[in-house]
Amino acid sequence: MKFDEYQEKAAKYDLAEATTDLKAVGFIEKVLGLVGEAGETADKIKKILRDKDGHVSDEDKELVVKELGDTLWYIASIARYLDVPLSSVADGNIEKLESRYQRNQIHGEGDKR
Repeated sequence: MKFDEYQEKAAKYDLAEATTDLKAVGFIEKVLGLVGEAGETADKIKKILRDKDGHVSDEDKELVVKELGDTLWYIASIARYLDVPLSSVADGNIEKLESRYQRNQIHGEGDKR
């Protein structure tokens, strides 16, 4: 599935009205949801490291993939609220990473490296 197709299909499951008003409850809920799902993903990985010495079972993988899907939904929704195609988010990220790679700046910190 292509990014923009996913974003369009995912919109069906958003019960709030999409708006570019960053103070709108729906938008704030999406941002908080993204953080929550990212945290749940990290927690699943933490427990695999802590309890299973980093060995990922098929069940573990399935659970992590579900959390990643939830995270993707929130990312797609936030981009839609901002009226940005998800493909533009993906393309922009690859361009940024390629620029950093070409300049040997993959490691380090800061947005402007």
